[in-house]
Amino acid sequence: MLRGLTEREAAARLAAEGPNELVRAGRRRFWRILRDVLSEPMFGLLIGAGLIYLLLGDRVEALLLLAFASLSVAIAVIQESRSERVLEALRDLTSPRALVIRDGERKRIAGRDVVRGDLVLLAEGDRVPADAALVQARDLLIDESLLTGESVPVRKRAVAEEAAAEAPAAEQPARPGGDDLPDIFSGTLVVRGQGLARVRATGARSEIGRIGRTLGGIETAPPRLTRQIARLVRVSAAGGLICCLLVILLYGLLRGSWLKALLAGIALGMSMLPEEFPLVLTVFMVMGAWRMSRARVLTRRAAAIETLGEATVLCTDKTGTLTENRMSVVALRTAGGESAALSPEAALPPGFRRLAAVAALASPPEAYDPMDRAFHDLARHAGAAAATEGAALVRAYGLRPDLLALTQAWRSPAGERLLVAAKGAPEAIAELCRLDPDARAALARAADRMAASGMRVLAVAEAEAPASAPLPETPRGFAFALLGLAGLADPLRASVPAAIRECREAGVRVVMITGDYPRTAQVIAGQAGLDAGTVMDGPAIERLSDLALEDAVRRVGVFARIVPAQKHRIVRALKAHGDVVAMTGDGVNDAPSLKAADIGIAMGGRGTDVAREAASLVLLDDDFGAIVRTIRLGRRIYDNLRKAMAYIIAVHVPIAGLALMPLLAGLPLIFGPVHIAFLEMVIDPVCSMVFEAEAAEKDIMRRPPRAATSTLFSPMLVAWGLVQGAVAFVPLAVLYLLALRSGMREGDARALTFVSLVLVDLGLVLVNRSFGTSLAAALGTVNRALWAVSGLTLSLLALVLAWPPARGLFDFGPLHADDLALVAGIAIAVVAALELIKRFWRNDLAA
Repeated sequence: MLRGLTEREAAARLAAEGPNELVRAGRRRFWRILRDVLSEPMFGLLIGAGLIYLLLGDRVEALLLLAFASLSVAIAVIQESRSERVLEALRDLTSPRALVIRDGERKRIAGRDVVRGDLVLLAEGDRVPADAALVQARDLLIDESLLTGESVPVRKRAVAEEAAAEAPAAEQPARPGGDDLPDIFSGTLVVRGQGLARVRATGARSEIGRIGRTLGGIETAPPRLTRQIARLVRVSAAGGLICCLLVILLYGLLRGSWLKALLAGIALGMSMLPEEFPLVLTVFMVMGAWRMSRARVLTRRAAAIETLGEATVLCTDKTGTLTENRMSVVALRTAGGESAALSPEAALPPGFRRLAAVAALASPPEAYDPMDRAFHDLARHAGAAAATEGAALVRAYGLRPDLLALTQAWRSPAGERLLVAAKGAPEAIAELCRLDPDARAALARAADRMAASGMRVLAVAEAEAPASAPLPETPRGFAFALLGLAGLADPLRASVPAAIRECREAGVRVVMITGDYPRTAQVIAGQAGLDAGTVMDGPAIERLSDLALEDAVRRVGVFARIVPAQKHRIVRALKAHGDVVAMTGDGVNDAPSLKAADIGIAMGGRGTDVAREAASLVLLDDDFGAIVRTIRLGRRIYDNLRKAMAYIIAVHVPIAGLALMPLLAGLPLIFGPVHIAFLEMVIDPVCSMVFEAEAAEKDIMRRPPRAATSTLFSPMLVAWGLVQGAVAFVPLAVLYLLALRSGMREGDARALTFVSLVLVDLGLVLVNRSFGTSLAAALGTVNRALWAVSGLTLSLLALVLAWPPARGLFDFGPLHADDLALVAGIAIAVVAALELIKRFWRNDLAA
């Protein structure tokens, strides 16, 4: 009799080795995350700028800026806190309740209290609580897809009690996957049969625990855009501060008024303060996440949005990603040689209904195994289940190592006869049917032809016996007749071939990485449109060095029989080769590679919590086609971000130039803090709303991926922004100088120049809406945010010009119809000139 551990022994091991759960990683608390976020230069500059405005008494702009800073901090803290939950999902998954034998008695205990050496009882539907070795097994099938990615449950057999003696997990070389092995693993699911197992490893020492340790050790690189903008902000802020100090000294020394010098320096500093850069990046990432959510894609890490346009390789799992993660009967072949390919829409031909009905009778009525469920679905679809309605199950014969077939005996509704149904490996059914050698060879050839198409092939047979006769001890006692073969497969998702074709057009190579068998993987890859010419399996990868693997990943399109550590190695090899890697997956086994990839994409419907928490993006509908839409959105967001940055550079040139020119020329100042505040109220919503809402360029999915070494502020983009700013500044400066020389009053000249600047700013928006098309083509694309912001800007400007108190605050004089016509003409001329110049820049900017 098996007595198991004593309670005292179990308590001692629990104290010595710890509970059966993953070790809690050193989790960063809220205040530490907040401190780290606030230490970023971009947030410090936003808050500092707001305080400067507050000190100047401009409370509205100060509060607005501080609100933006607070929003940015809140978003960053939330994203950081979410990323800390990855290992928590693993902890919940690995601590089910367990039925153990202790002191010779069965006891139900918490999964965290299972210890090495415990005897665990398993039944259908149970989650395995720890890694263990089977000492007893009856018709035991376990779904290990959580760890292997293979959709078909694996058959288990027991070993002698002595061989299952307790041993440290580190000494056990067992890995999940494969039939007729005695090892079972924490987190996997029993889909059929019963078993008794002795625990070998718990918690972090289990197979799933090793995945958790790998996951916790993977560092996520900070977003490149964030680093680039932070660097630019620091440089711009330093330059602005130097200019501000020089202006204060220059004005004070030349004009003698240090108070006015201070105001002039502050105005110039405000005009050069690069507050829009981090603000625009934050808004674009938040709005991008919102747009992706409307496409049923959840963004867990905003950095993934900026990386989407760089993706050169998409590594995809097979089961549940390319396929539907459900087994279905796709082909039948009768004993007479008649074949039928099945589809959900087509009716089953009459000649195959008996085969379908008997296959369902050979499957347990309450099925956990996906193949058993597939046979029940087929029988219902074919109307074949009604033929045996009312039959009662008398006895079930389970799978045995010497007979890989499942047999069930049913009493007919009349009660006079027994109908015996069997399904299993073709060679086992051939033995039950007592086929002669020629018939066995013909059956094997037919099964091999079906298997070559990637199917899992089972044979089906039936027998009859008197209800009154005693049942034999084994199915070999029945006189079976062969009915035929059934081919099962996990069907390809209908949207996959088109999605892969679009990926190829966008320059993204798709690679399959699966735990399934090479032939099955190759067939599915061929159906999906992948490069299935070269297949490499897990054992071959084990024999390769890291350097050799880096060379192999450039040529191989399908990786099969892959274990989690190998998935991680493949991702690292691709990244070492210079690829930007997107990785899809849904199981615990995918979590390390999802986190290690540049873009981790988890399936939200069938995916595990661990995969979703480790990923950057989650496809809520498990639609592989959504990956293409996500890449399109990511490219559009980055495109529009470049347009916004070009506009920011361009618009700051005339503002800074008009703030500095009067100081150098000894003329009256054009800008004070209130003018800069008004301009910021125009620039900020333009950048964060108008460009973000801009439609994607028509060729966005026909371009190659963006180079991973590319920068947002490329020399070409910065040069284009400076050229635009210079073209805008020259006529505005000339206008102001001519206005003063013609005898126009200072307030009138200031109003004339300021209104011209606002209209030119709106013209710069039109110029930057598209780098690849003309202004006329861009105007044909609807952007409601553009017209809303333009209408609001012009209304505020009209209010300032028409309302005396506001006009006095801005120190403006009145403008007449001829003045307004002049400023409109200047804005139109600037736009026309820039459109002409853009023709020579278009190819470089659109690339």
